[in-house]
Amino acid sequence: MPIRVAIVEDDEKVRENLAALIAETKGFECAGTFGSGEQALESMPRRAPDVVLMDVNLPGMSGVECVRQIKSRLPELQVVMLTVYDDSDRIFQALQMGASGYLLKRATAEEILRAVEEVHRGGAPMSSYIARKVVQSFQRRGVSEKFGENLTKRETDVLNYLARGYTNKEIADALGLSAETVRGYLKTIYGKLHVRSRTEAAMKFFK
Repeated sequence: MPIRVAIVEDDEKVRENLAALIAETKGFECAGTFGSGEQALESMPRRAPDVVLMDVNLPGMSGVECVRQIKSRLPELQVVMLTVYDDSDRIFQALQMGASGYLLKRATAEEILRAVEEVHRGGAPMSSYIARKVVQSFQRRGVSEKFGENLTKRETDVLNYLARGYTNKEIADALGLSAETVRGYLKTIYGKLHVRSRTEAAMKFFK
């Protein structure tokens, strides 16, 4: 099955270029393009994309707010933020709202496709600087004493690896499970912790 990708970007040229890249690459399918967060919220749920490329700087509703609202409606949707600059504060806010990673708009076509594949597999494409900021935020919170009260031992094991930055495949290899089984555990964990993304789950772990 191709990876269905939606694009939320107000720059028409950038939006069209991204759509053409996705549509013309084997294994990918464009699930819609939107010029604003408002348009995306209205139409995207019907398109059922797997991954969204979301501009941080949108007219009207910001990309960060759009992430928050779309993740509340489509919790399993994976969102990769697009930004012109390495804007750590807004990127970090987007990650807190449920985004799974980010790309600079100057990224090559190969880097964009690789990031979409990575997030679809359960990874979190981001620069080492942003990753360090996320980890530092977690560490300041300390490990939660209550996060695992409703989790089984196996779910706790999966969450522990997730919080350390492991991808689904790496978690599966470490625990001797299939990637599909790991995805099932993550879905259950998200439900029990009332979170919508890997980043939120890790934050709950370290809260």
